[in-house]
Amino acid sequence: MRRTSWQETKGEHNLRATSHLRRLWMRPALRALSLLKTSSPRWNPARGLSGAAMRLVQFRRLGDAGGARVGVEQGEGLGVVDLRAFDPSMPSTLRGLLELGDEGLERAQRAVSSGQCLVERSDVELLAPVLAPEKVICVGMNYRDHCLEQNAPIPKEPIIFSKFPSAITGPYDNILLPPESQEVDWEVELAFVIGRSGKNIKEEHALSYVAGFTVANDVSARDWQMKRNGKQWLLGKTFDSFCPLGPALVTTDSVKDPHNLGIRCLVNGATVQQSNTDQMIFKTQTLVAWVSQFATLRPGDVFLTGTPPGVGVFRKPPVFLKKGDVVECQIDQIGSIINKVV
Repeated sequence: MRRTSWQETKGEHNLRATSHLRRLWMRPALRALSLLKTSSPRWNPARGLSGAAMRLVQFRRLGDAGGARVGVEQGEGLGVVDLRAFDPSMPSTLRGLLELGDEGLERAQRAVSSGQCLVERSDVELLAPVLAPEKVICVGMNYRDHCLEQNAPIPKEPIIFSKFPSAITGPYDNILLPPESQEVDWEVELAFVIGRSGKNIKEEHALSYVAGFTVANDVSARDWQMKRNGKQWLLGKTFDSFCPLGPALVTTDSVKDPHNLGIRCLVNGATVQQSNTDQMIFKTQTLVAWVSQFATLRPGDVFLTGTPPGVGVFRKPPVFLKKGDVVECQIDQIGSIINKVV
């Protein structure tokens, strides 16, 4: 794999990532802005939040000693509407915004429609869309082509495991290579976030519980996942920084079909994973219904839906991440996250 240098400071890196995303996706600003011109949101039992097409972000203003803020990205790589600057009573976290339900999204829409409180992208550091969810729920062996690459049978029911929420890190933050592992691997994944509480949810209503979609990297220490800890997956999946997430929570109505999206992972500029979410065995609504049998889902809960083929552990010979590597995870219509391994 080709190695690239990494000279930028963290602030410069955000600017570099923004420029990269603009070139990668080549989306005109007018198209992104048109997503914001929608009616008031309402719950649609089949589809989710209807009329609330937005890119919701958590961010920090550069040079501001304050904490996280919630905003609406005007388009991928563009400026951010600061919701608390428009309405000081707004929550400071995306999880808090989701807990307000329709009211929170309607207030976000009003802020966007006002044309006020826009922060230039050069003044913004994007954080993970959700920083402290109650649950991070993961799905193993959920791509047909990933099962084929390891000669494994197609699962008959979802394989569920978890990460600790402390594994979450930002879309452009570093991945910390732990000294305890010599086999750290990449996994690009489509993630979704729960928008309202539910238990024993019917599959036909499940999408109405989904707030939106984002990009994740299910970073994995294969030695701890496959050889140690009784081959239980948790410890190998949950080292600090092992869940880069972002760059935005793209609301359900902004994504035409979450189960027909190109999905890719690049390491040092070389493509290592490339597939489509149509390879998912258990779709979003099935996963929501399945997990809600066992646990009540809450606003902000994060689901990672599995990875396509091309992970390092199944290469011949196996390839693992090392210090200085740069990992980029891309999903069409949602965005890209870029993380350096340190």
